[in-house]
Amino acid sequence: MKILILGAGGTGGYFGGRLIEAGRDVTFLVREKRAAQLASLGLIVEHKGERFTVPAKTVLASKVQPKYDVVLLSCKAYDLDESIAAIRPAMHERTVIVPLLNGMTHLLQLDAEFGPERVLGGLCQIAGTLTPDGVVRSMMDAHLIVWGAREPSQQGIAQQLGRAFEGTTADWRVSDNIVGEMWEKVAFLCTLASMTCLMRASVGDILATPDGSAMLKRAFEANALIAAKSGHPISDAFRARAEKVLSTAGAPLTASMLRDLESGGRVEADHIVGFMLGKARGLSIDDAMLSIAYTHLRAYENRRARGALPA
Repeated sequence: MKILILGAGGTGGYFGGRLIEAGRDVTFLVREKRAAQLASLGLIVEHKGERFTVPAKTVLASKVQPKYDVVLLSCKAYDLDESIAAIRPAMHERTVIVPLLNGMTHLLQLDAEFGPERVLGGLCQIAGTLTPDGVVRSMMDAHLIVWGAREPSQQGIAQQLGRAFEGTTADWRVSDNIVGEMWEKVAFLCTLASMTCLMRASVGDILATPDGSAMLKRAFEANALIAAKSGHPISDAFRARAEKVLSTAGAPLTASMLRDLESGGRVEADHIVGFMLGKARGLSIDDAMLSIAYTHLRAYENRRARGALPA
């Protein structure tokens, strides 16, 4: 199996490194600067005190050819247009995409561009970053990648990708309900992003306020109801895990969206919070928390666009 990974940063670089470590055929589609860095240093990965280096094959967008079985796509949602243009030359009639983006809206865009039969579902749980000196650094214990077929014709390639991940030290799983799992993730992520960005605080800091616990519960219940009324009720097991995380006193957890916001970067406001807000309104579900959080994020984006953020 030939696997193309768009980018060699915190997510793509980590899972690609684990695949290369296990002897799999992986190529990274990168820009010239990153290609030169990988040619000089190799792909360097750090996770939980472990550090390893593997050789990395790279290709530039101007040179990519349609010879890959799977494309792993892990860009930010606001970079999807550019990413689609980059991977388009790599797609032949049997190439499938495994998108690892947050949210759900990217599925519609990828389906429209390449056809739903060529777009699997996927998600990951990892907090990774690319350091200035080119090291892919995993910043938490979790390093899970999950994918699955969205229609029966994709079952074979989904299982084939599973065989490629066999023998790697990453956590991975082929799901038989990948769209449902993606809805579970967006319900939790929207809760976490809405609340931690709105309050500019961790879960623990929010819980330490008089009304924090009730607000977290209200936000999660609204998002869970949106998923259920959209045809994808969250499982009891997932609900129990989410509620535990959102009620753990002192928990330092924040959404990566808050880290992006506090660093003055772009945020996935439309693709996560805006998406769920639109669903809530269409389904006549309590949208108060989502509306306030989305307005907060869009106001931040307006300030950022006119250069009004503090230096």
